[in-house]
Amino acid sequence: MNRHLFLILVGCISMFSCAQTPTEQSTVVVSGKPVDFTIAAAKTINSVVHIRTEMLQKSTVWDLFYLDPFFDFFQKQPSMTYQSYGSGVILSKDGYIVTNNHVVEGAVKIIVTLNDKREYEAVTIGTDAKNDLALLKIDADDDIFPIQYGNSDNVKIGEWVLAVGNPYNLTSTVTAGIVSAKARNLNLLGNNTSISTFIQTDAAVNSGNSGGALVNVNGELIGINAAIASNTGSYAGYSFAIPVNIVKKVVSDLEKYGRVQHVDMGAVFEEIRGEKAKELHLSNVKGLLASKVASKKAADLAGIKNGDILLSINGKEVNSSSELKEILEQHLPGDIINCKILRNNKNENIKLTLQNMLGTTSVIKKDDKIAAAKLGAKLAPISEQIKSRFRIRYGLQVTDIEAGALKTAGVKDSFVITSVNGMSVASEDDIENILFNVEGNILIEGFYPSNGYIYKYKVLI
Repeated sequence: MNRHLFLILVGCISMFSCAQTPTEQSTVVVSGKPVDFTIAAAKTINSVVHIRTEMLQKSTVWDLFYLDPFFDFFQKQPSMTYQSYGSGVILSKDGYIVTNNHVVEGAVKIIVTLNDKREYEAVTIGTDAKNDLALLKIDADDDIFPIQYGNSDNVKIGEWVLAVGNPYNLTSTVTAGIVSAKARNLNLLGNNTSISTFIQTDAAVNSGNSGGALVNVNGELIGINAAIASNTGSYAGYSFAIPVNIVKKVVSDLEKYGRVQHVDMGAVFEEIRGEKAKELHLSNVKGLLASKVASKKAADLAGIKNGDILLSINGKEVNSSSELKEILEQHLPGDIINCKILRNNKNENIKLTLQNMLGTTSVIKKDDKIAAAKLGAKLAPISEQIKSRFRIRYGLQVTDIEAGALKTAGVKDSFVITSVNGMSVASEDDIENILFNVEGNILIEGFYPSNGYIYKYKVLI
């Protein structure tokens, strides 16, 4: 990640039965008078929690190759722990809490402190690295205060918002600002995240706000503050929040299925700008151009063709990749969406059945094995012969490569995978855990037994 971009976090919300119905009107404006933030602050400050995590820091990285006894002595040093801090949001009376994935990723212990200083140890129900979200649970009594959630589709540029969280470990802090942009497409979080649709605000957000709440003046949750763009690591004018409608979908999926259900239209859509509109003889610079429709995938099966202009989905206009992303993230595999397209200067309506990332319409559950299908090959633990010959402890050998991600990247049969995204793999479960919610480019390292040279492949999944 660019060293000039630093993470920050904010809280979110979920679709639980105890949550209140969102209102259509999301702002309160009194002509000629300042907006009153006290009601919103009072309604939300007890819903935002402080999160303290204990992380395990290994004392050595020498775990791939066998070493001599001298180095093995040092290798057996005890691991060290360190603490990290963030925020979270209470979603329900039975103790569900949402935060950012990077607040709790790798934690061996998670302590949640309520605004009244009660402490609980939390368990992780599920995570979504792609959207940088995690669902936790505490065994609390019913004397806790779930947040009321709003509708991020109704958020308007220029409306007042509050950021509630724990910046710099200062608990129960509230800052105010306005929404300065929507559907902002920025790659700020790095790692395995692929959030491309942020609510941009100028409410001050700093380190420790992670997992906290972005709320409107009615005290309704509208987003999770997730990042800032900064040269110093401190707030420098703008912060970015994950829209609550995405958060609700992610949390609901984690509760029901144990993993998030991501969908695919089976096509690449490009944004249309002025020059491209002239080239396509378009009267309006609107919509997205279908530039690569995959054979036998959702768009192709629905009848969408290369060169079609996608104008709207279920009546909602799509003029940017981030707007398309925000709409799709709220759907499940098997959902039917109505696509309005422009073809040969005529509007057409096409019904499209969304698929999962494996090209089917089924829900993928937590225990379903998907790594081999994602990579397009069989994976098997390496033999004792390979372990002995190359003096390694683990790895997975690739066999029966078919058309898919590995073959496209240039990987061949017999390749031994030793790590994915810098994490070692000894079993198919290891690679399942790494690829659990990853979409995009991954880095695979390993070697071919025929020569022993180390190879690195960038693989798109």
